[in-house]
Amino acid sequence: MLRPSLRKPNQMRHVSLETGVNKWAEGSCLIKIGGTHVLCNASVDLNQPTWKRMQNKTGGWVTAEYSMLPRANGTRKGREALMKDNRSAEISRLIGRSLRSVVDMEKLGKHTITIDCDVIQGDGGTRCASITGAFVALSLAVRWLLNNGRINENPILDNVAAVSAGLWHGDLILDLDYEEDCVAEMDANFVVSGSGKFVEIQATGEQHPFDATQLSELMNLASQGCQQLIDLQNQVLE
Repeated sequence: MLRPSLRKPNQMRHVSLETGVNKWAEGSCLIKIGGTHVLCNASVDLNQPTWKRMQNKTGGWVTAEYSMLPRANGTRKGREALMKDNRSAEISRLIGRSLRSVVDMEKLGKHTITIDCDVIQGDGGTRCASITGAFVALSLAVRWLLNNGRINENPILDNVAAVSAGLWHGDLILDLDYEEDCVAEMDANFVVSGSGKFVEIQATGEQHPFDATQLSELMNLASQGCQQLIDLQNQVLE
């Protein structure tokens, strides 16, 4: 069946990464994947988080906060409701886990990097776009630490990116937009490292259970999509 966007099953939407979009942040990236636009700002705190200091832990920390602006979607959502959004908290934890999977906390030193991922406009795949853009912002913040002599070695071990894939009208497709996501029989998000290893998989049979073959095929699709994203990350970070 022809996708609403006329894309092929394995074709992603147009992706762009723009860096240096925030004057004050140590690292910033505006990522656009089709109609989904996310602003990712990385802030460096020259101290460990309080919980690490209290427990006499060594090394730094990387964390993230995700939110959608009130008019990121078709209907405005009040800021108070957004602040109490459990979905945002869950996605924040996912972004943090994804980034920490490719960072050596000891090499980061006693620093905390927080990446704020704010969805300006949502059209499906906002968590995946956030992870992909957040990695770029994180990399720039680490570059700031290196350039300012705060650390001696790059703590980033590998790239990380994320993409959605799913079963839509019986077809396995990559990078679902909102129109596809709303009616997908299966919806999954894949976080993949630069080496091609999977960091996290979130998959749900929205309408009926799925089998191992379908999941394996979606993993292959996601690997292809994430490699495209990682290539783009490396281009903008050169």
